[in-house]
Amino acid sequence: QVQLVESGGGLVQPVGSLRLSCTASGSIFSIYAMGWYRQAPGKERELVAGFTSGDSTNYADSVKGRFTISRDNAKNTVFLQMNSLKAEDTAVYYCYAHGTVRAGTSFSSWGQGTQVTVSL
Repeated sequence: QVQLVESGGGLVQPVGSLRLSCTASGSIFSIYAMGWYRQAPGKERELVAGFTSGDSTNYADSVKGRFTISRDNAKNTVFLQMNSLKAEDTAVYYCYAHGTVRAGTSFSSWGQGTQVTVSL
């Protein structure tokens, strides 16, 4: 079983910054996709940013130029640097990862979520 542990959420003022981290642990053989979704109250979960196979990255249009996703493959960790935060970025941010475990089977895991609140 693969577990994801997130950290770095909190309360920040508009135009401030936060950095989220997510580390995957377990019998991981490879991770081919990893990134972040978010869900605001009353809204559907949406992709924020993520790595796909081949090291490509995807960003939601609403965060392009403000958020940057990066990763440390050796530590199975992905980061989300969030700058110029806006009130509409307020949401629970969920880390996800898809890959294979050492037994050769695939996995899809989600973190427990971390709250990001942007407010005065």
